[in-house]
Amino acid sequence: MAELSEARKRANKKWDEANKEKKKIYTYRAMAKKFIRDFATEKDLEDLLQLIQERKSML
Repeated sequence: MAELSEARKRANKKWDEANKEKKKIYTYRAMAKKFIRDFATEKDLEDLLQLIQERKSML
């Protein structure tokens, strides 16, 4: 992967500062997907399904 230019690094930092909440959501979403794909046991998946159903009913 090519190294980022200084201008791109500054632009990324500026976006990160201006969009802290979005960045946090993107990070949590990515971590959740990685956990489900790579680490979750069957019991974890059952627990997550229950949490998802509860959350959907709240929305």
